[in-house]
Amino acid sequence: MLRLTFFSLLAVSAIAARAWQPQLHESAIGPAYAATSVNTAIFRANPLATHDSTQYACYYDPQGRVTLAMRRLGTDVWRICPTPYSGHPDDAHNVISIGVDGEGTLHMAFDHHGHPLHYCRAEAAAPAAVGAMLPMTGLQGEDNVTYPEFHRLPDGDLLFVFRSGASGRGDMVINRYITSEQRWVRVHDVLLDGENERSAYWQMHVDAAGTIHLSWVWRESWLVETNHDICYARSRDGGVTWERSDGSPYALPVTMATAEVACAVPQNSELINQCSMSADAEGHPMIAAYWRDSSDSVPRYRLVEHDGRSWRTSVVTDRSTPFSLKGGGTKMIPVSRPRVVADTRTGAVVYLFRDAERGSRVSAALRRSKNAPWEIADLTDYSVDAWEPAIDSGLWASEQTLHIYVQRAGQGDGERTTSTPPQTARVLELTLPPATAQ
Repeated sequence: MLRLTFFSLLAVSAIAARAWQPQLHESAIGPAYAATSVNTAIFRANPLATHDSTQYACYYDPQGRVTLAMRRLGTDVWRICPTPYSGHPDDAHNVISIGVDGEGTLHMAFDHHGHPLHYCRAEAAAPAAVGAMLPMTGLQGEDNVTYPEFHRLPDGDLLFVFRSGASGRGDMVINRYITSEQRWVRVHDVLLDGENERSAYWQMHVDAAGTIHLSWVWRESWLVETNHDICYARSRDGGVTWERSDGSPYALPVTMATAEVACAVPQNSELINQCSMSADAEGHPMIAAYWRDSSDSVPRYRLVEHDGRSWRTSVVTDRSTPFSLKGGGTKMIPVSRPRVVADTRTGAVVYLFRDAERGSRVSAALRRSKNAPWEIADLTDYSVDAWEPAIDSGLWASEQTLHIYVQRAGQGDGERTTSTPPQTARVLELTLPPATAQ
């Protein structure tokens, strides 16, 4: 049942010092595939995208059809637009990602786990009618795509970022769509180089000044327990050149030996990959992740952030349940990967997550200012099972308005499906407190 209400604060972490009563609105889209977490994996980057007053959503429907939906912001009337394409949603890697360029053209990539590029787009005149499959650059790597992401630059161009190669020996590739010329160009064949011995699992953020922030963990094999070290790089020229947080330039490609380590985390620490990052009004980066300290049995949500001088790490939530990350494939674990966003107007930070300790609801931690305590609230009064947080990043960048894609999703450990029936895809709209809130 659709619930258009303010959900009560169900619990507060021991870390939280005051109650936060979030202002919420839910908009139901339609039935979506839910036997795996393919519609809710955090590395979709963008399940939602907005241009002018039109918002788009993408997901697999119960029959596995690649589906677009659109609405006018401020309404709950969605137009459902199935595309001519279908995918393989039984593999949670095969996500759909969308982006909208500066001229309003919708771009979409879908159904990749080491597969040739599946890419199409729709013109602004018919925004939900995608056309035929298209190549991008036709250069190396596009025959072996995993983890496709679109990121919009301030000038309206798009970056398309993906992994070429397999887990444990893959490389990070970047293309750029030049909107004024309606064509793709290659920026880097290999930006993060695992040297055929390891892979980088990254997250990216473009801040208001156009600086591209990139962080990643290295993985030594296809086994998740070999994740280690949180690293960082940034680019001030659209991804062409890259530097460390102190401004020193990288020789490209970046390797394990040359990477800046923002936080050293050894293997076998339950360190998760592919979370999220953001940046504050001064362009200082922050990275959301979870892992377990060597002296602790419990993995905890953490924020690694730069204050302009050095990196620091803080714990966001007070958890008590141990769990272990081991093996390959998509894991079914009691917490989601976290999503962090920074409100550049107020200085607030919001940290989205799902934890079985809180009934596997959509939850959010709020830090109202840099030294304030975290306040934790549940945004739904129902379980979302294997859901992970993904947002309309373009809308957040342009208006600091937080729209979250939400649906319940099952996930079997190691790429297995579940018997979870189709679930309603929704957009959860979260209104943040004003700058004066204390």
